[in-house]
Amino acid sequence: MLITIPVDNNGGVESKISPRSMAKFWALVEFDDGVIKSLDFVESFEEAFNRTGWVDFVVLDNKFENYIDIMEYGSMVLVRRSGQDSIELIIEGFKFKELDEIGF
Repeated sequence: MLITIPVDNNGGVESKISPRSMAKFWALVEFDDGVIKSLDFVESFEEAFNRTGWVDFVVLDNKFENYIDIMEYGSMVLVRRSGQDSIELIIEGFKFKELDEIGF
């Protein structure tokens, strides 16, 4: 399963999530069997989608961000909870269903 997260740098699992408008990179996480199988960084959501042909989930920093364009690609949009600020913590939250679904 592929998960993308807008982040402030490309420093590995410790990279911090950032709002889409301020993201310098997008983390592309391959997640399977409860662990991160691979982690790569791209410059935009579109690049992640074009590289893989599909993104299952996108995790955003807050529920007030623009996400309609992501949903048009068929990806489900989730929002991190307070304290889930690094890729590692977000993926841990994902594993235990501790992320929120974005609503209309």
